[in-house]
Amino acid sequence: MQQTARDTSRNGMVTSPHALASTAGLEVLRAGGNAIEAAIAIGAALAVTYPHFNGLGGDAFWVIGDKTGMLRTLSGIGQAAQNPPLLDRSGRAITQRGPGSTLTTAATVDTWHQAHAISQQCWAGKMAWSALFERAIEYAADGFPVTPSQHFWHTLRADELHAQPGFAKVFSPAGRIPDIGERFAQPALAESLKRIAVHGAREFYEGELAGRIARGLADAGSPLTLADLARTRARDETPLRVPYRDGELISLRPPTQGVTTLQIMGTLDRFDLSAIEEGSADYYHLLVEAVKVAFADRDRYVSDPDFNEVPVEHMLSSATLDAHARSISPDQARAWPHVFRPGDTVFIGATDREGRSVSLLQTVYFDWGSGVIAGDTGILWHNRGASFSTDPAHHNALKPGKRPFHTLNPGMYLKDGKPRLLFGTQGADGQPQTLAAILTRLIDYDMDPLAALSRPRFLLGKTFSDTRDALKLEADAGAEVFAALANRGHEVSAIPAQSPLAGHPGVIRINANNSASGAHDPRSDGYALGLD
Repeated sequence: MQQTARDTSRNGMVTSPHALASTAGLEVLRAGGNAIEAAIAIGAALAVTYPHFNGLGGDAFWVIGDKTGMLRTLSGIGQAAQNPPLLDRSGRAITQRGPGSTLTTAATVDTWHQAHAISQQCWAGKMAWSALFERAIEYAADGFPVTPSQHFWHTLRADELHAQPGFAKVFSPAGRIPDIGERFAQPALAESLKRIAVHGAREFYEGELAGRIARGLADAGSPLTLADLARTRARDETPLRVPYRDGELISLRPPTQGVTTLQIMGTLDRFDLSAIEEGSADYYHLLVEAVKVAFADRDRYVSDPDFNEVPVEHMLSSATLDAHARSISPDQARAWPHVFRPGDTVFIGATDREGRSVSLLQTVYFDWGSGVIAGDTGILWHNRGASFSTDPAHHNALKPGKRPFHTLNPGMYLKDGKPRLLFGTQGADGQPQTLAAILTRLIDYDMDPLAALSRPRFLLGKTFSDTRDALKLEADAGAEVFAALANRGHEVSAIPAQSPLAGHPGVIRINANNSASGAHDPRSDGYALGLD
């Protein structure tokens, strides 16, 4: 992986996991656009240049805020088909890849539409919708150099992905996996983006493009229909909040795990981290134990609140967070049974010269999603439907029109009601864990963004390559830390320093004078860029 750039600026900043996408956003800021407009341009560009982690056929989540106190969240979750497949007697109808995982619609494009409307209504946005897609269309039509990340994940998954409808034609057009640095174009996706740019976001859900998407998915064996696409709407919701030190952390409501990140941080707020050395065994033990108690609540409660009660007020109450803190032993690790949830995502951060700010995550769930291409559109569909349970009594059971549990939770940290940190990461179950490490380093230990992102991190639970529910810790944490954690009962194993398993977060810090500093994780291909 290349060393990730960091930057500083007084006129605005963007960060994303791909330099070309960050450049697209910076150009919008330079042209007088605001943070929302820049984020849409980055999101569209990433749908092209980082296709293994996000795309038009996926979901997205926004946190939007400014120094006047305006705060909005957009929850872009596609809903299950109105006629999902019947389960067989063994309960098997949902697959991890392929058509059996394409059970939900995709809401990313509708979040762009709703965010653009907020830009116009609240920030006097002047950028034309079509202008925000120019770079994405160019990258798709003319091609871009394949990143190490795209090549790695394509090579790793080639056997299962090339068996899926349309995948090899789009992503191995010469009959082989494109090499790192090789120019790679997606002409069909370019045409789909052009239709969205010209006809608007609802073209994806109700227009000619929607009809082609629906036919392509049906031909592949998906239960999704044109009527399902037309029902898809992102939700503009009241954010969740929890106090942390002398500020406030902001995230999204269920069915995301934003409440889980807030529970972890609210629990850590009960401890004096100034008395704990950063990077010590005490530090990692405390964070890991806070994760465990929050994950227990998450797995008990979090699902679509339209179908089940999710007691977020109770989960974030002072009484609950106090109880979580009291339950943590300083000397003994808690037992750890857990169900692994995989997934990959991209983080986009943007702030403009007025301090108006966006944290955004886009996803196709697993790397490469379902692997299914929607007909001749070039659009890779996600597999978020694979997160549904086949047990009808489960709170996340598959039901018509239901939104699945989502691991994504971008966030903001406010001081005096103004955005001061924008943050998010990929990593599914690892997201709250990665964010806990980053936020404590940024807030409690006052590290700059790149320093906070570069320090060793942990991942509790199973991964793609390790089926044990062990605590993985990057090797540069040091032998003494490993030994001390093992003595407290942690089943701890080393992963390489700067491991991609530890997430690919991005951060923008906004100072009181509106100057900003940012970075994207050195474990990724990402880039932070500031406006001169």
